[in-house]
Amino acid sequence: MRRLFLGAILLAASACKDPPPACIAVETACSPLYPPTTFANVYSMTIVRQCGSDKGSCHSASGDSALSLATEQEAFDGLLANHVTPGDPGCSELVVRTSSPGADYQMPKGSPLIESEQCALRKWVEAGAPR
Repeated sequence: MRRLFLGAILLAASACKDPPPACIAVETACSPLYPPTTFANVYSMTIVRQCGSDKGSCHSASGDSALSLATEQEAFDGLLANHVTPGDPGCSELVVRTSSPGADYQMPKGSPLIESEQCALRKWVEAGAPR
């Protein structure tokens, strides 16, 4: 009975988490940490360091996420397939999640990207998410 009660509480608590909004207002007149002119820059300077390393990341090859960021090609294909709207950073899930510190849906979990990393992602998406 106690397990059933605890399970119900955990289920109710997880159901209360808000999903990310489809779009947010973002500032693209910012200073990026690096020139986000190609996906190679974005991948090596932010994605691998913060989201896709093999240091227990959710998005590593052995992680628990459906989106693998383990290789540059996997990351590019996965992001463009479902998480990036080229030219529209405010309506790209990648930007929504990485630009929302403190939200339940914030990525990476725990410690948000610094503003200049967020800016680089926004600018890359705004430029059409070039390869």
